[in-house]
Amino acid sequence: MNNYAIITDSGCDLTKELRERFGVDDVLHGTVYFPDGHAEPSDIDWEKMTPEEFYRSMSGRKVLYKTATFMEEEGWKSMEKQLADGRDILVITLSTALSGTYQLCRLIADELMKKYPERKIICVDSLRYSTALAMLVMLACRKRDEGASIEECAEYVNETKHRIHQIGAMDDLFFLVKTGRISNFKALFGSMVGVNPMADFNSKGLSEVIYKAKGKKTALEAAVKYIKKLAVNPAEQTMFIAHSDRQAAAELLRGMVEKEIGPKEIITIPVGMSCGCNIGPGLCAAFFLGESISEDLKTEKAAIEEIFAK
Repeated sequence: MNNYAIITDSGCDLTKELRERFGVDDVLHGTVYFPDGHAEPSDIDWEKMTPEEFYRSMSGRKVLYKTATFMEEEGWKSMEKQLADGRDILVITLSTALSGTYQLCRLIADELMKKYPERKIICVDSLRYSTALAMLVMLACRKRDEGASIEECAEYVNETKHRIHQIGAMDDLFFLVKTGRISNFKALFGSMVGVNPMADFNSKGLSEVIYKAKGKKTALEAAVKYIKKLAVNPAEQTMFIAHSDRQAAAELLRGMVEKEIGPKEIITIPVGMSCGCNIGPGLCAAFFLGESISEDLKTEKAAIEEIFAK
């Protein structure tokens, strides 16, 4: 097995148990600014509050959390520790569409390479976030365990990130009002008729709504059909299901995916704090591997339109 470290940041949702299972060497903790104004490192392992407490604090109120990158000192110490131990480093960061984490990692890496010229640090912009980043990091660790060199693993990550899809539903439209993504009128009307926006990733690394389903169950049933249409070798995959205080919906979706698709494994986790600050309560989504995201999401939009046309 190649002896290089894989480091990510708290924009991924991997729990401590999963990080240990897959062999993630370290996590850089982004900063979270709480509603009262104080700042703390992102609580990726939910040691100070539960996911339910966190998401319910944002539901139906004007409470918002803000985020920033990890502290430079933390990144320097984390990377130098691996270099001093004689290990090269592959850093897989939160999407540049959302954060300056990748740029900060590159700056630190460039400085450390002057001190350790015999070592390698490769930084990869995931173009993904939250559970999609978790999936990408998991796949990178598996690739390393299969014997891939650090260069081969980085190339694999850069290719594979475009193949990670998400699909599910978001039901807390009023949180989207607080973050300026929709108007209060649209949220009020949408909530009255049970609108659940469904999204996939676009080529810029952002979630883009591809359909607005009416009703949670309808949305989740369509999500399963979407996975059937777009997943590549689903029986061989480890798929993820993530939710932000929607445990019942996540269990329902998991059951449907297990029954109708049958992947090798399904991992269900709460959306982490770093990305949860911006995602908010109300999300339930599945993450899987398909073909690369199409230009302007043409393939993905056609697939979901066909599902609802039947």
